[in-house]
Amino acid sequence: MRGHVRQRGRKWCVVYDEGYDENGCRVQRWRSGFATKREAEAELTKILNTLQTGEYVKPTAETFGVFLDEWLETVKSSLRPTTWSSYRMIVNAHLKPRLGTVPLQRLTAPQLNRAYADMLEKGRRNRRDTKNVAAGLSPRTVRYAHTIARKALSDAVGWNLIPRNVADAANPPKKAKGSKKTWTAEQLRALLEHVRDDRLYAALLLAATTGCRRGELLAVSWDDVDLDAAKFHIRRTLVSSDYRVVVSEPKTDRGRRTIALDPATVEALREHQTRQLDERIALGEGWANESNLIFTRADGSPIHPQAFSEAFERHAAAAKLPKLSLHGLRHTHATLALRAGVHPKVVSERLGHASVAFTMDVYTDALPDLQEGAAALVAALVLGS
Repeated sequence: MRGHVRQRGRKWCVVYDEGYDENGCRVQRWRSGFATKREAEAELTKILNTLQTGEYVKPTAETFGVFLDEWLETVKSSLRPTTWSSYRMIVNAHLKPRLGTVPLQRLTAPQLNRAYADMLEKGRRNRRDTKNVAAGLSPRTVRYAHTIARKALSDAVGWNLIPRNVADAANPPKKAKGSKKTWTAEQLRALLEHVRDDRLYAALLLAATTGCRRGELLAVSWDDVDLDAAKFHIRRTLVSSDYRVVVSEPKTDRGRRTIALDPATVEALREHQTRQLDERIALGEGWANESNLIFTRADGSPIHPQAFSEAFERHAAAAKLPKLSLHGLRHTHATLALRAGVHPKVVSERLGHASVAFTMDVYTDALPDLQEGAAALVAALVLGS
């Protein structure tokens, strides 16, 4: 490989042979803007080394925004529809508006950090705080944006479009340490009493007594339940892709599981089954529940996950309970179970976690009294008191 440096005006530039094009003609490249001859020579040495080792990256004017569009189309077939939809939303709503015009090969970690800071300050569209100032995104959402940018740039490195992944040096918001927000047993009981006559009572009771995820709950069919044996199987999950309801597979093998039911929940499901049968008879041919789902709208069609969350939040507010997300019921179930002395392995299996270690890592901070109980128990065994 050949190359040299030369001075143009007050600046120095690098001239080198990149290789040959498809017609066998030599391709020569220029890189300018170096303040001194020594800087230009150092850059030339670096370029020639990368050409020699096969690590050379051809210069391109492609922007980060154009690359993200191409990347999304490339990875679409390898992602779950809901995951790809969320990637596209983050890219179009947050990454491209802030970084889309930056040349891909000139993107830097500080630029990513500034974009993250802007998202935290005023990233939320169409929502404002009490001072009429655009509200920011949550740290969790900004970390998700960083994850997407990092994945995309990692592929850009693999495709030899950039020499390194600058997102590795960026600093997204750190995950806050702290307890999960939950209700007490009394507060959970108050919610269930409030919705006792609602058609969603059995669904909310099942969520409270099993800790299953929202999508798992809404995808359960009567074929998955054995009320006589008091158990049900989780085989699918109902998710939203571009606000369309889609039945999908659980993300992991541990997500497919069998959960035991208590007598009260079994009885509630039997009552719900009777009510659903009455609705089906009343609608006749208008009944839309082809999948035999347990929890549906009044016409038998699937309940949209977001609509289910909103219904829960309305009921919680009407019952004058502390604000809690629907996913908070899952955290509440796990916390109450661990405090009641249920073995962490059992709790982990019921929740469908990847491991017991993950379960304890998530919930140990929320259960400081377990440490105290363990200390007292061990002391009693050792001291015989």
